[in-house]
Amino acid sequence: MQNTKKLALAVLVQTALISTAFASEQSESKGFVEDAEGSVLFRTGYLTRDKKNGVPDTSSAAQSAMVKIESGYTQGIVGFGVGVIGDGSFKLGENKNAGNQMIPEHDDGSAYDHWGRGGGIVKARISNTEVRYGTQVLDLPVLASNTGRMVPEYFTGTLLTSHEVKNLEIVAGKFTKNQMSDQIKTDADVNGNGLDRAIVWGAKYKFDDNLNASYYGLDSKNALERHYVNANYKQALANNSSLTYDFSGYHTEWDKGASVSSQRPDLDENSNNRSNNIWALSGTYNQGAHNVMLAYQQSTGNSGYAYGENADGFQSVYLPNSYLSDFNGRGEKSVQVQYSLDFANYGVPGLSWTTAYVYGWDIDTATDDNAKESELFNQVKYTVQSGFAKDASLRLRYSHYRNDDAYAKDYYFGDTNEWRIWLDIPVKFF
Repeated sequence: MQNTKKLALAVLVQTALISTAFASEQSESKGFVEDAEGSVLFRTGYLTRDKKNGVPDTSSAAQSAMVKIESGYTQGIVGFGVGVIGDGSFKLGENKNAGNQMIPEHDDGSAYDHWGRGGGIVKARISNTEVRYGTQVLDLPVLASNTGRMVPEYFTGTLLTSHEVKNLEIVAGKFTKNQMSDQIKTDADVNGNGLDRAIVWGAKYKFDDNLNASYYGLDSKNALERHYVNANYKQALANNSSLTYDFSGYHTEWDKGASVSSQRPDLDENSNNRSNNIWALSGTYNQGAHNVMLAYQQSTGNSGYAYGENADGFQSVYLPNSYLSDFNGRGEKSVQVQYSLDFANYGVPGLSWTTAYVYGWDIDTATDDNAKESELFNQVKYTVQSGFAKDASLRLRYSHYRNDDAYAKDYYFGDTNEWRIWLDIPVKFF
């Protein structure tokens, strides 16, 4: 298996270095200073979970500033550059019941009053292939940074991204540290998130304006091996409408000795065949400002899609039925209906609304093989379109989540009403 992975990585890297006729990004570099960019995102955030059945509520509010500064690339055949990324935050109010992955906690469970994190990168580029090493925010289906809290999750390691072949993106990387949104320390410290070494690889290809496909893989040492596939096709219809079909799925196998929170009770950590398959098929109809999506999702195997054991921030689940719950229990089937509206067609550009209902059943738990869960989701977002506050946004999100007693005992939370309110104000330095 290791030889196969090494061969696959070698093929990906070799493919990435194939020359093609289209323009080289590096040949168009203006310079180390000339292409430099710097910005800060000010975020005021509030997240509260009103939990039922006697479970203590959790609530957090904070103010953050997220800074990103990157140089351009030096000119020449090989370009070099540097960058820094980081955030500084302070809590708002008492936050005595913090516990939403928003605010770091001291050893005694009390919330930090203020905190800061960050790191740097070095980067190099030849032709249309870039290599970055350092602190990064990842957006890969098998290893994704959690960006749903005050500040992003950071990974430390190396990532190669290549666009040498037209319409083809290839990635390969290795990461050895992880810092979740509410962590001060990284995996180098005793209180880190437990990431030992994660190797990632993958590719996505645009066949034409209507058809896209991708594949990504992950080998997380002493944890799991994971594979992801996706295909997306857009069909044009009459009257400027369209129908988009999307298929996505994961296959996961856990290492012997690895912890799996949702495995079948008769298995233990020494089992060699703990695995999960989860896939989803969706169709989205678009007509002007209106979008309607129907989705079906199913999980099979002797474990649920227990992505938390990957030592990441719980966002590596690129599936449609994912809101407050991800509907990823052992044996679970789920269906969703979603409606979204863009108010630009009604004279309010920048305003959008999304509502969805998801129902899951046939969940295999320790006491019941037909446990159920459901979620009603609503989100309203407004982004300023012009003027001094251009690109500032306000987002209000609400989830009404319910499950039965059997699943609540196996799941990390039971019946919950959740509000998230984010006010984002971006400022560009240069």
